[in-house]
Amino acid sequence: MERVRDVRELPKAHLHLHFTGSMRPSTLLELADKYGVRLPDALTGGHPPNLRATDERGWFRFQRLYDMARSCLREPEDIQRLVREAAQEDIRDGSGWLEIQVDPTSYAPRLGGLIPALEIILDAVESASRETGLGMRVLVAANRMKHPLDARTLARLAVRYADRGVVGFGLSNDERRGMARDFDRAFAIARDGGLLAAPHGGELTGPASVRDCLDDLHARRIGHGVRAAEDPRLLKRLAERGVTCEVCPASNVALGVYEKPEDVPLRTLYDAGVPMALGADDPLLFGSRLAAQYEIARQHHGFDDAELAELARQSVRGSAAPAEVQEKLLAGVDEWLAAG
Repeated sequence: MERVRDVRELPKAHLHLHFTGSMRPSTLLELADKYGVRLPDALTGGHPPNLRATDERGWFRFQRLYDMARSCLREPEDIQRLVREAAQEDIRDGSGWLEIQVDPTSYAPRLGGLIPALEIILDAVESASRETGLGMRVLVAANRMKHPLDARTLARLAVRYADRGVVGFGLSNDERRGMARDFDRAFAIARDGGLLAAPHGGELTGPASVRDCLDDLHARRIGHGVRAAEDPRLLKRLAERGVTCEVCPASNVALGVYEKPEDVPLRTLYDAGVPMALGADDPLLFGSRLAAQYEIARQHHGFDDAELAELARQSVRGSAAPAEVQEKLLAGVDEWLAAG
């Protein structure tokens, strides 16, 4: 009988991890105590909160919990700790490359403004990468609940810091609000500056939001994208263009997009040839990190080790990692598979 290989030892890239959402629950409790922040029970219970974001009220509750957690990040050392611990957790799960996503606007009021906030974040990423050996870069994400002009400002800032570790530009928050095309200028600025376009789409709304990301924002990657499974022609288009979907199975279930892990259409996307990069999204709120997403593919979707290895390869190829980093990780994937 073939031994079951440990997915934590499978080299992979992590392309969908939000900044505050990467925090360890124990760190959140310590920071809340440090600053006298009274957290709601949902964040202190030791298990993931019950979240259903498929209606406006549910999304508001999710966002409120996220904002409460973010309010505990106040000093540069808090940022440094969060990034260092995120890197440590990723290494433990077999990640060799992490692209962490952040909207620096949210941290600007406490860190001295937008530019200082981004510089503090980038410094933290650089030092964590140096300390841990994990390749790390940043995706700057605009908030679709805010004005598109704010997104343009962020895009220009992101391009300015492309040589300091910013590799992509995203668009997050409730995709039911704000049309993708409202942000086309911001994404044009980012793309012209050499950044990878990676907006969220196809999670809380259907295939149309994925098409909008492709048509209006010229996305190279889609944050989530799972609802594309409902449109065979869209799946074909994603596969032909090689657009990677950053699929977050545990998050999809926690937010009520799908009822059960086996309902997440991993097999549909995989069989259609759509490249995927499994991601943890917000481990703080959803209770599981990167390796657990590969376990979901194995346990609930019947992915064998050869298919899990291919998922890891797809995550690496979809990343902004330099060629030599990609080659090293892909060789590691082959070694993991050969070691069986």
